[in-house]
Amino acid sequence: MSRIKTALISVSDKTGIVEFAVFLSERGVKLVSTGGTASMLRKAGLEVKDVSELTGFPEMMDGRVKTLHPKVHGGLLGRRDVKSHTDSMNEHNITPIDLAVVNLYPFEQTVAKGAEFDDCIENIDIGGPSLIRSASKNYEHVTIITDSSDYKLVISEMKENKGATTLATRSALAAKAFARTASYDAAISTWFAREQGEIFPPVLNFSAKRRQILRYGENPHQQAALYTQELSVAGVISAEQLQGKELSYNNIADTDAAFDLVSEFADPAVAIIKHANPCGVAVGKSLTQAYEKALACDPVSAYGGIIACNRELDEKTAKLIAKIFVEAIIAPSASKKAIEIISAKKNLRLLITGEVPGPTRRQMLLKSVSGGILLQERDHITLSDKELKIVTKRKPSKKELQDLIFAFTVGKHVKSNAIVLVKDKATTGIGAGQMSRIDSSRIASWKAENTATSVKNAKGSVLASDAFFPFADGLISAAESGITAVIQPGGSIRDDEVITAADERGIAMVFTAIRHFRH
Repeated sequence: MSRIKTALISVSDKTGIVEFAVFLSERGVKLVSTGGTASMLRKAGLEVKDVSELTGFPEMMDGRVKTLHPKVHGGLLGRRDVKSHTDSMNEHNITPIDLAVVNLYPFEQTVAKGAEFDDCIENIDIGGPSLIRSASKNYEHVTIITDSSDYKLVISEMKENKGATTLATRSALAAKAFARTASYDAAISTWFAREQGEIFPPVLNFSAKRRQILRYGENPHQQAALYTQELSVAGVISAEQLQGKELSYNNIADTDAAFDLVSEFADPAVAIIKHANPCGVAVGKSLTQAYEKALACDPVSAYGGIIACNRELDEKTAKLIAKIFVEAIIAPSASKKAIEIISAKKNLRLLITGEVPGPTRRQMLLKSVSGGILLQERDHITLSDKELKIVTKRKPSKKELQDLIFAFTVGKHVKSNAIVLVKDKATTGIGAGQMSRIDSSRIASWKAENTATSVKNAKGSVLASDAFFPFADGLISAAESGITAVIQPGGSIRDDEVITAADERGIAMVFTAIRHFRH
């Protein structure tokens, strides 16, 4: 046990601090504080000693220097069980500080709101992290609070233990405090590198906050947790879950993939995802029409999938979705009637994001490998028909061009090797994740010809390939199913053979000079 007799309070976020300070004062704890915090506590009728009174030095340099003093850090760092420490404290009239309540200048929030460079610099806290680290290092004797949500914990402990805290609690709070200063420094270093034009800094620092322990990972024998970054874009991480079971590891991954896909489109769009791959994607004049078209691509695979919408989930669409079993629905909003309909299926998760992020947003993606981390930009490239190179004798029609661009956009979100067949801005067949492109082509064609609705969809469809055709066989296989146009990056040493095969079959083909591998 470590009884709290003196507390140092220096907070930027003053949520709950007056109530907590009143509690401390009522139990005879002497309060030491700084600047605005001290003024606030005095206005509440509390007796507070200024740090400048403790140190004998005034705050100076616009508040940059106020707590960086031996009488402050000696009071935090001095070990009560080491005679040389206590002798030094007595010799230099250093008062032991038993509790430090410190949170930091709002650097992350200042950057997020687009503040000027100088404002960001002034919101880099120096004294705060120093106080936190000193108190945390001496956790055997000092309690450190960096989060207002922990006031209740310390109040409860002090009530139970006659004004003292337990070693277990001090240790846990110290670990949390060190994590806070680490994340703070990471945010500063990342911002500073970006300001210097460094996309990939020499040292990569990033932090994330644990949001929840998941039931399990990809499989029941794997442990997993969800971490969030402070400035995440609209999506599954920031979404409000209105109902349904807790999201699993796979649910989160699939829901993220689904919402990322529908975010590509301006028109009403629906994507149905299964095991991180789309099994149906479409845009329509309404969300209902988009859903019906997406489901028609592969209604069998849609069972147990994830559905993403880029429009408010309306009553009519909700009724249709409710007819099949799906794991989760994610949308920017949902009407009251839609929510009522979905609520009848108590295990179905309904996630509301509030907005839809733009398709061209710049975002960094992390992937772990043994002993390291891969870092890359999100695939944010979008295409227009003006950027396409027509390489065949027959030019694609206006409608084919629209379908080709739609198909190539969907292909960005399909595991490689990826082949996507599209008709009327709806997928008709998808071949994903195969080791050879011809196998993906065959699967896409087979899917198009063997839907549960018995609709022969391949004929009249266009085809998108996420990378070039190394041989003409993949194109020839798809051509046999009745495709009319192809979009692909080009760049193979056998491009001429592929173009000739297309010309011989009256197929229009365009090159993008851009590939969309997804691993």
